[in-house]
Amino acid sequence: MFHITKRILRASMVVSGAVLGAIFFVLSITACSFETKGISVKEYIVPDSSSVLELQRLKKEMKEEVAGMSRITENMVFTEKRGISEYKIGPDDVLSIKKTEGEKTAEYDAVVRPDGMISYDLIDDISVNGLTANEVDETLTNAFKKYIKHPRIEILVKKYNSKSVLLLGQINTYAYTKRISGPGRYNLKRKTTLLDLIVIAGGAISGQEHGNADLRRVEVVRKGKSYTVSLYDVMFKGDNSQNIIIDDGDIVTVPELPTYGERVYVLGEVASQGIYRLKDAYDLLAAISIAGGTTRVAVDSEVKIIRGYMENNREPIILSANYNQILKKGDISQNISLNDGDVVYVPRTAIGDINEFIVNTVPLLDYLLYPGKYRDAYFGDKHLRFNELD
Repeated sequence: MFHITKRILRASMVVSGAVLGAIFFVLSITACSFETKGISVKEYIVPDSSSVLELQRLKKEMKEEVAGMSRITENMVFTEKRGISEYKIGPDDVLSIKKTEGEKTAEYDAVVRPDGMISYDLIDDISVNGLTANEVDETLTNAFKKYIKHPRIEILVKKYNSKSVLLLGQINTYAYTKRISGPGRYNLKRKTTLLDLIVIAGGAISGQEHGNADLRRVEVVRKGKSYTVSLYDVMFKGDNSQNIIIDDGDIVTVPELPTYGERVYVLGEVASQGIYRLKDAYDLLAAISIAGGTTRVAVDSEVKIIRGYMENNREPIILSANYNQILKKGDISQNISLNDGDVVYVPRTAIGDINEFIVNTVPLLDYLLYPGKYRDAYFGDKHLRFNELD
């Protein structure tokens, strides 16, 4: 594996672009001998009906959960009183207390202690955790009635420190403003939707050559569970069912949009290896056709489709298709529809041992799909990091 990686490094320094570097790697694995064939596309395109139904059920459940999270009227951050959202006070928040007696007004800042209590004037250990400013006002007013005939109390939250959300990913950072922007931790001050959060933080990155935000796949992690929502649909289709209301402790990640959007990789023994748009390379026949067809040394009966590696960086599924049977026998059942991120590989020699194929292909997939990981693993300060290749 060390020697294979060095080949990739040399190729990447001589030729620009991830595709050409990856092609060099792919061609180096075709000489392997193999034993097993992988999953036939005929079997794969007719999956177990119970699995399909289970996947549909899970997707429906998540959609319903997300919709419910966009309609809530109370969480750890706020509650609604008479149709108005009010912030819930917690430890480390700073309250401004104004007490008026006759013509005299006294102001005092009280920090909410870790136990959720404050002390003020003649009143000790007042529990304010989870209360709104109006509820604290009412609590203090009732407490002072023992000492003052008509107490007048006003409570405001001066500093919001107890609730926060962590925002990561492709968010604009502005150096010319005093307001905080960019990825980071944001204190929550009120009822805040996902779109509110992104706007407050500076907006998602767009209109740049590299690093644009993928608004269709924003991830929200809450209490250990991950939800994928389309902020694009919220912004441009008015789908507020996906505009999640942020809760304390949420982690929001706006991923980077792939340079080529939805794409398919066609590699190996084809006339023109490269990255193609999914809408142009929507199935196996279209993908190989747009790549100029197979070469005279291609093993057309052993075409492989590598699928699913981008999903949580897991071990991919390897599908096998007989391209010959599509062209010469009209076997359309072999012409599998392609998904975003699929890698179509046309070998020069027969591939048998899929386990070995996967082991040898994983570095290629990392190189193609996660160039940042490849860069971080093998380069440091613009120099090759050979000490980490073992």
